[in-house]
Amino acid sequence: MSQQLKVAIIGSGNIGTDLMFKIMESDKLDLTGVIGIDHASEGLRIARDNKILTYSQGIKEFIEKNKKNMPDVVFDATSAKAHIANAEQLKPFSTKILDLTPAKLGPAVVPPVNLDRLTDEKDLNLITCGGQATIPVVHAVNRIQSVAYAEIVATISSKSAGPGTRENIDEFTQTTSWGIENIGGANTGKAIIILNPAEPPILMRDTVYCELDDAEANEMEITESIHNVVKEVQQYVPGYKLRAEPIFDGNTVTMFMEVEGAGHYLPSYSGNLDIMTAASVRVAEQMAELSPAADSPAN
Repeated sequence: MSQQLKVAIIGSGNIGTDLMFKIMESDKLDLTGVIGIDHASEGLRIARDNKILTYSQGIKEFIEKNKKNMPDVVFDATSAKAHIANAEQLKPFSTKILDLTPAKLGPAVVPPVNLDRLTDEKDLNLITCGGQATIPVVHAVNRIQSVAYAEIVATISSKSAGPGTRENIDEFTQTTSWGIENIGGANTGKAIIILNPAEPPILMRDTVYCELDDAEANEMEITESIHNVVKEVQQYVPGYKLRAEPIFDGNTVTMFMEVEGAGHYLPSYSGNLDIMTAASVRVAEQMAELSPAADSPAN
């Protein structure tokens, strides 16, 4: 059995609370604290109900009380501005940070694509929900045949888009486009996000279009590669799936994805948020599996 990593969560809002439930289910992670700034927040109340230590005066209080016993990993589910300050506070310690904000201080990670190359990094960024949902399949196509152009359209329920998402639409499209190119491997990438106000709320759905350098697509190998990467993502996001078989037309391939949340704390239609929290837990669990203690005779 791999060594359990001691972890903590900064942020007791919706994302931090959903993270808490996922971490409590993990046999590789030991949640040692939840850090917030409002003692009366629902997230801190739920943590207390589950006998998890809470800190309601922010990261400074947490560090002051734990400086001699800091966790291996901290999940930051606050904001980009807060993450910059939190990262500065954590600099003197060996604690790794998994950043679920748009701060982008460290390299971007998408578990099925580049996690194995980044586990030693101090600060890892989870990019965007659209990136986590679509970059794996762009990568799946590109590892068979070079992708000249990839375009994704991420459609999420309007109810799953909080103030942060709404204020950072441009940043979402730019960051996801960057990830399609630099992580997924496309020569050129484009991302579009749509907030759908339908009632009842829709699940997250993503359309991924890839244009290949070659004249014709190798349909059999590309389809197999896509199915393989979908299975990898499903290991940590069970509600992630292809809605139909890939559609080929000459040198193009189109994929239709769907992400249903696990419903730990967030509603199941919030697949866009669920895939972020699930991906971050996946990263931490991989760190646990690769930690030096995991290879010792005692384990």
